[in-house]
Amino acid sequence: MSQFTVSGTFEARDGRQAFERSVDAENENVAEEHVLSQFGAEHNLQRTQIEITEVTAA
Repeated sequence: MSQFTVSGTFEARDGRQAFERSVDAENENVAEEHVLSQFGAEHNLQRTQIEITEVTAA
């Protein structure tokens, strides 16, 4: 498993909020799915409310 850094924005109460998360995943697609799942659970967001702008290997 590799370390990936996923960055983007999500809809918060006060407008768009930037984020950056590091996750262990097999590839970039899995890392992106993991972050979408995390934000959905933590912030009660739909996937359409989360915009991922960059996924890089750390």
